[in-house]
Order: sequence, then structure tokens, then C-alpha cells
Amino acid sequence: MLVKWIRCTVVDRRGFERGQRKWAGLLGEPGFRGQGGGWSRGRPDVAHVFSFWESRAFYDSFMARSHDRLASTQSGTFKDARVRLFDHRFDVKTGFEPRFTDADLLRVALCRVHEERSEHFVLMQEKVWNPAMAGSPGMVRGLFGEAPGNEFLVLSMWRSAAEHGKYRTERVERLALRAQTEADVAALTGDIVEMESAWTV
Repeated sequence: MLVKWIRCTVVDRRGFERGQRKWAGLLGEPGFRGQGGGWSRGRPDVAHVFSFWESRAFYDSFMARSHDRLASTQSGTFKDARVRLFDHRFDVKTGFEPRFTDADLLRVALCRVHEERSEHFVLMQEKVWNPAMAGSPGMVRGLFGEAPGNEFLVLSMWRSAAEHGKYRTERVERLALRAQTEADVAALTGDIVEMESAWTV
């Protein structure tokens, strides 16, 4: 599965949201699996959208055919768009599905990892982080993806901000020590996204 992450700064909120609903046109596109997103909790003018495709070939075909027609409805409503593509490596918890209806909050983390440490990083993700997140009551589902250049995406969906907050305060520091995260990661950026149900396709 291919994961596409779009992050942009919105300059016309109403126009952007109107355009976002037009992406319902993705339904029926060959290989399309789902799309959802919302607003950054820390920066209210930043929007995140995640879309999921069965394979790179299906995605490339969509980009060549229908993308521009759908995207044109949002032109001029945002700036600084950053698009990244990741290959799904494994699930956090089991049976990841690109469904958004049962999550209020999405946590996205982008990790650039030192080349010589990337194997260790992936192993720690499987052995330390995954079980801890999967064992957190409010965590619905998640995935771990990889892009060229030792970039990794950790995407997790949460039932509520309170549940995610509990996981953070109780466990993150301890887990980071155990996984030697500091030695693996060259740069870490992330965000907390409040889901907008109207954007779900």
C-alpha cells in the first residue's frame, strides 16, 4: 500500500473546505483505498490530508488522469504544500484499514534516521513502540511507512485527545530510552491532527 501525506498552509479556509469535499470524486478510482485528514492542533491554519492507494502504479495512473481536475477546485486556497509518499512497511496494532470514522485525533511523526541506524530503528519500532502503542486503550490503529532517504512515517489514530495525552505522559520518555531513539533519529517532526469528518472519502 502507498501512503500519501499532504501538508499545507491554508489561506482561504472556507474555499479549502469546500474543495476538500470535492475529493469524494476519488471514489471509484482504480486502486484508491481511502482518504482523510484535518487541522493541525498546534497551528490552526495548517491542514493535513492522508490518502491510501493499493500500489504506486494505481497512484501514478490517477495522477496522470484525474488528479488535476479534482485539485483545481482548491487552487488558490492554500500555499506551501508539501507532499510525501511512503510505502507501507507494517501495521501498528493489527489489520490497518484506511478508515477514519472512529478516530477523533491523528498523530503523525516523520523521522529522518541515520543511515547506519535505520535497521535498528525499524527493529525498535516493531519490538518496543508498536506493542506499547497497541496496548494503549485509546489507540485505534496505525501504520509504519518508509520513503527513500531513510525517512519513516509513523501514523496513529486515536479515539480522543485525552487517551493520546495519557499515553504520552505515562510512556513516551521511558520508551524512547529503551529504544535508543536519540541515537537513531537525525530529525523528528510531527503534528497532532484533529480529524474533519467531512474530508473523509
